[in-house]
Amino acid sequence: MAQHVPLSRVIGSYIFGILQACIRFLFRLIYGAKGESMPPITDPILLESASSLARKIRNQELSSVQVMESFIRRIKEVNPILNCVVDERYDQALQEAADADKLIKSGHHTVEELAKQKPFLGVPITTKDCISVKGMLHTAGLYDRREVRGSKDADAMALMRKAGAIPIALTNVSEVCMWWESNNTVHGRTRNAYDTNRIVGGSSGGEGCIQSAAASAFGLGSDIGGSIRMPAFFNGIFGHKPSKLVVSNVGQFPAPFSDEQNSFLGLGPMSRFAEDLRPMLRIMSGEKADLLNLDKEVDLSKMKFFYQESDGGARLVSSVDPDLQKAMQRVVRHLSEKFGSKQVERIQLPLFRQSAAIWFANMRDDSGHGFAYQLGNLEHDINTYWELFKWLFGASKHTFIGLSTAIMDSAQCKHGSPKYDHMVRKRNDLRSELQRLLGDNGVLIYPTHPTVAPYHNEPVTRPLNFAYTGIVNVLGFPATAVPLGKGSEGLPLGVQVIANFNEDRLCLAVAEELERAFGGWTRPQVRV
Repeated sequence: MAQHVPLSRVIGSYIFGILQACIRFLFRLIYGAKGESMPPITDPILLESASSLARKIRNQELSSVQVMESFIRRIKEVNPILNCVVDERYDQALQEAADADKLIKSGHHTVEELAKQKPFLGVPITTKDCISVKGMLHTAGLYDRREVRGSKDADAMALMRKAGAIPIALTNVSEVCMWWESNNTVHGRTRNAYDTNRIVGGSSGGEGCIQSAAASAFGLGSDIGGSIRMPAFFNGIFGHKPSKLVVSNVGQFPAPFSDEQNSFLGLGPMSRFAEDLRPMLRIMSGEKADLLNLDKEVDLSKMKFFYQESDGGARLVSSVDPDLQKAMQRVVRHLSEKFGSKQVERIQLPLFRQSAAIWFANMRDDSGHGFAYQLGNLEHDINTYWELFKWLFGASKHTFIGLSTAIMDSAQCKHGSPKYDHMVRKRNDLRSELQRLLGDNGVLIYPTHPTVAPYHNEPVTRPLNFAYTGIVNVLGFPATAVPLGKGSEGLPLGVQVIANFNEDRLCLAVAEELERAFGGWTRPQVRV
């Protein structure tokens, strides 16, 4: 039976849609044609997955130094255009690459032993400027931290290093990692390789960007509201937010204020190639890897594929772009044709329409601290209104959107209030409904975002669009962003694949299937 939609909601959605169309028209006038052209990818090493590079390095088909030099050259080539890299350790990385080559040539370990003990030996890795890497900047885009450097590796990076990966560079983020465009007063703004007038997402935006430009083999991101999946989507790569509490968040700044917030945050893998996600997750999850059964074979023919085409029309959230609707239809058609139409089912869960309200409420905790405290470097609350006044005259060291987010955050319901309790119940209801639906052999295919990458600053006019990813964080489920080629504007398309707790392997298996079907990452276009 069709659900009754209030007239006021229909009118509100119509007005919001017209307003969004007018704003998009203005941004097109401001930015005009596509931005700077990307240098072509001429080095075949840059087109290999991290897993493939690791195999070739330990088999001595390539040297780690060769691979390192290729990626360093590519970073130097693209970074003046994209501004995705904010710190580097090229000299140390080259020395560590030489050490890796020496270890391989020594013959002290067989190829099989190296594959088991150091599966990514000699492969360059990058991460965002909020995940600690010893000796590298650790600013999280906050001006007061502009000189701070990591005293030791974050747990996830330490595990990747133990597996042989070599940190090479650090990538840009949004201020304190709480916005979905990567821009701050320390390092500036990062630009999209597919159109430099467009955003790269946030807060792992610099990481998504460097991957899409083939300037890094693979990388680590973090995600508390979509900060892996939105950048992966906008930049046409794969990104996985793990099940809650599987990967350690130690070494991420800012640290969560509560155990529950810690369960919403997830460090995870990002790569142009789906085959890299599974081994990366196995390493990053450390002692908890057994919970995920990543080596257990997934029989896609026995799975259930649910899909939902939109959030159902949430207030102040954009409608899903026609290009993205068509991409979803192509996915559904492929799965139906290959695995049978009975395995594929369209659903519409009404609670998704309240995703933003549920996320904001559930982010509240009993610490008494909010985003203004994060902007104060976890030392004090800043005076957001005074800083906003200073910003008008170019005197604040904070971004407009950082200050606006702090003000919006302070206006949300308080922890323990009736509204908070109501929204926690709604989250629990949606979580239970999805758990029953997905079981241990089902996935939900859902838009990663309602639009392709917006123009720079345009997210300010549609701030709640992050809710498509944010809702998954407060539910605690794993989700993988999957690229599906480019749309009519030459920008990446994609979906996210969501599974039940600790069923990450289902997300990853579907991601690999969709990569085979639709090609995965595509090179940014070189305009002549």
